[in-house]
Amino acid sequence: MSHPTSPAVAQSTLPHVVVVGSGMVSHRFVEQLRAQADAACLRVTVVSEEFRLAYDRVHLSSHFDQPRPDLALATPVGYAELGVNVVFGRASHINHTTRSVSVGNTELSYDVLVLATGSFPFVPPLPGKDAAGCFVYRTLDDLDAIRTAAQALQAAGKSTGVVIGGGLLGLEAAGALGKLGLQTHVVEFAPQLMPAQLDAEGGATLRRTIEGMGIGVHVGKATSEVQVDESGQVTGLAFADGSSLPADLVVFSAGIRPRDELARTSGLSVGERGGITIDDRCVTSDPAVYAVGECALHDGRVYGLVAPGYSMAKVAAASVLTDLGLHEGSSARFTGADLSTKLKLLGVEVGSFGDAKGTTPGARTVSLSDNVRNTYSKLVLSEDGLRVLGGLLVGDTARYSDLLDLTLSGTPLTVPPETLIVPPMPGGAALPASANALICSCENVRSDALCSAIAGGARDVASLKKCTGAGTGCGGCVQVMHGLLQTELRRLGETVSNHLCEHYPHSRQELFDLIRVKGWQSWDEVLEAHGSGMGCEVCKPAVASILASLHNEYVLKPQHAPLQDTNDAFLANIQKNGTYSVMPRIPGGEVTAEGLIAIGEVARKFGLYCKITGGQRIDLLGAQRDDLPAIWTDLIAAGFESGHAYGKSLRTVKSCVGQTWCRYGVQDSTSLAIRLELRYRGLRSPHKLKSGVSGCTRECAEARSKDFGLIATEKGWNLYVGGNGGVTPKHALLLAEGLDETTLITLLDRFLMFYVRTADRLQRTSTWLENLEGGLDYLRAVIVDDKLGICADLDAAITHHVGTYEDEWAAALTDTAGLARFRTFINSDARDNAIEWVDERGQIRPAPLQPVSLHGLTPLPMAGGDD
Repeated sequence: MSHPTSPAVAQSTLPHVVVVGSGMVSHRFVEQLRAQADAACLRVTVVSEEFRLAYDRVHLSSHFDQPRPDLALATPVGYAELGVNVVFGRASHINHTTRSVSVGNTELSYDVLVLATGSFPFVPPLPGKDAAGCFVYRTLDDLDAIRTAAQALQAAGKSTGVVIGGGLLGLEAAGALGKLGLQTHVVEFAPQLMPAQLDAEGGATLRRTIEGMGIGVHVGKATSEVQVDESGQVTGLAFADGSSLPADLVVFSAGIRPRDELARTSGLSVGERGGITIDDRCVTSDPAVYAVGECALHDGRVYGLVAPGYSMAKVAAASVLTDLGLHEGSSARFTGADLSTKLKLLGVEVGSFGDAKGTTPGARTVSLSDNVRNTYSKLVLSEDGLRVLGGLLVGDTARYSDLLDLTLSGTPLTVPPETLIVPPMPGGAALPASANALICSCENVRSDALCSAIAGGARDVASLKKCTGAGTGCGGCVQVMHGLLQTELRRLGETVSNHLCEHYPHSRQELFDLIRVKGWQSWDEVLEAHGSGMGCEVCKPAVASILASLHNEYVLKPQHAPLQDTNDAFLANIQKNGTYSVMPRIPGGEVTAEGLIAIGEVARKFGLYCKITGGQRIDLLGAQRDDLPAIWTDLIAAGFESGHAYGKSLRTVKSCVGQTWCRYGVQDSTSLAIRLELRYRGLRSPHKLKSGVSGCTRECAEARSKDFGLIATEKGWNLYVGGNGGVTPKHALLLAEGLDETTLITLLDRFLMFYVRTADRLQRTSTWLENLEGGLDYLRAVIVDDKLGICADLDAAITHHVGTYEDEWAAALTDTAGLARFRTFINSDARDNAIEWVDERGQIRPAPLQPVSLHGLTPLPMAGGDD
């Protein structure tokens, strides 16, 4: 691709700094330089080999998102405003005598030259490595080439992409191939993923999660050859152990190497294994030449992360200005960098800090591997167990900043170390580890600095980034910044934004209305029209719920499946040992003898634990993921369907036997409960919904502890709304009394749909009703008196829901391609034989975890459990 025309470099007597390279570190250097020396006292020229100026490589994979985000950090216009010249082309030689650098036919004279040439991707010297279909993952041009190739493959009916390299960038590349619709595999030479950052257990935890996404993981595989067909097109990989893997497209992501060829050919000192040698001031072997970023070798180490590069840029800028006589002597020094990092790979949070692998002599460890949440946490402690030396976090990095702070500060522990990694008890909060926690490790920004910025007027994350620099590196701390901002604003007595998350500047209710009015059918449409970025674990399931509420489509359709929470993603509830529970719908709690026998036969056939629930259903626990389709098949054959025990939707309508059997019953509560449960089954809502129908005022169905409850009287049905059990039980309030069944169902239709449309994410009906301005009277005015004129719309919405309902288990069984998600191992039909059971009262239950004691400190009880 041709470069844009380079503007003439103005001649001047001002000192001239030439920066070779236009990556993230180069851009940070220019920013640092210009912040201290404007165009009136210093000329700056950037040499860019790519036709683009600096862009955000940390979020490179988002280039495959739709809408495609603008990753640019710098533009020619922006640099022109800063008085920064740009020369497009490749620097080929440095003349140290004349202090000039050659760029094509241009000779750029300099007073100071800064090399920020970055790195290039390492491609192992394998036969076939240059075949058609082989790519690297480094620049936006690389990504565009991969996209074009993937589209061509799919047009030809091919769809397998393989990434060689299971490190940070390799997993990013795997996620990108998945976005392109390719069946993706990752091949790693080491026996685990992310071998540079994680230990074996951490790698295994990450592997389980990634395999659960449908990505094949092949560790301990030494690739010996890229196989090609007669036309030279990639067909697969051959491994040293004799096995092979089909592939239509291969991406190499096996590490980086510093780009030091310019320095090397120009006589600058470089390391034996590459990298431009620099001192603590970032000066090379030529006092007029500096080097920063991934091309630089400091104290025998090349850093492949952006944060050390930013530190170098800051030091180099101060040193350059000092050496040019524009500033007084600077004491800034680069003395090495902490390699701690927190990332989100394929949606999985991973954190590694300090001595994560416990290489310090005498180091001890405490760890927690949680198969329920598929998380892994490990702390490496000093020999006396009183200081944190490092650690690993996989799946949940909420405490990353606190733990990193403890590591870097060396602060003695005042609590047992296991308390730092055990999840908080229900309703409790994590123990504070620091009063002034480190929030952004890339920019070394602590909570006090952020709070000061908020007190100084920052009112959103973007302002905080601008004021403090926090969140401008890897971006992993942005969610923490958002939470701190909300907390601090409340403390200051200000109105807190009701935005769903940083990706959507709308509340859930606003987003619901936008999706309904615009008629959006998919996440991509919603994000493109109203959102930004890639989405997160907050907005994705929220949008999925809204789409399901409005359109009632199968939630595991390809465009919806990636948005679902874990339980929805497998149409079952994951339990503490990684198995699932299955709960067929039993409307109104009524079941025939044949139905009971059929459920019992299923439980016996698959070895499941049986439990009658509080909602009058039968829970079948202990199912392996592989067994779910077969279990559903048998249950459906016996007349059952999904009970939606996994979803934020209607769970049960509990009932007593009513006047049919009971001496006190005045209405047929069972029949009504069945009709209501069948009417509202599958209705996706902001929170799960439960109901009860009692045949008389003795209230045996406990209807007033439900989201909506009915109590029979001789005059008809009394309708209660806004109750719930759980941690903070609420009694439902009487909305209307003496209703006939037709009127009752009409009001219920409107109540439910008004709640679905207007409640916040995960807001129960009780809280929603309490927050509704005007409370119960307002609700009554809306759904009884049609104060807002929306009742016809609400009625139509429920009619649409009832008319389009389909059983999700049955839909899953007909989705042949989608059934692959229910395999335990993506590359094998084998079951997970590592699950341990013990017998209890004639049934299975998970084997207990073995208690662990560490140097006499009392372990805390484990938190957790399903709602």
